Amino acid sequence: QVQLVESGGGSVQSGGSLRLSCAASGYTFYCMGWFRQAPGKEREGVAAIGRDGSTLYADSVKGRFTIYRDNAKNTLYLQMNSLKAEDTAMYYCAAGSPVACSDFGWQNQDTFDVWGQGTQVTVSS
Repeated sequence: QVQLVESGGGSVQSGGSLRLSCAASGYTFYCMGWFRQAPGKEREGVAAIGRDGSTLYADSVKGRFTIYRDNAKNTLYLQMNSLKAEDTAMYYCAAGSPVACSDFGWQNQDTFDVWGQGTQVTVSS
């Protein structure tokens, strides 16, 4: 059974850091990514990474967030530094084929095939 399980969410003050993890099982995906959805807003792409280590970031998180993966453990990570109140959201791990990591596809949730259940991140100002 293909499954993604996120962990690492929580509450932190503005300027703080958190690291999210996403453990994949049942399959090794080429592309893995993080999306987030705040209350009343659409789900948006945060970052994505290919199996070759190539990365893509939303402008709003560049320089603050780092996506990386451990292929041996089939685990995805998102290191979030300098967190802001506007980063508050439910964060979802997603995985898919190489097209999901393309410049035109990575921020479209429809290009990802498998999703985790989400982990809440709350940043207080």
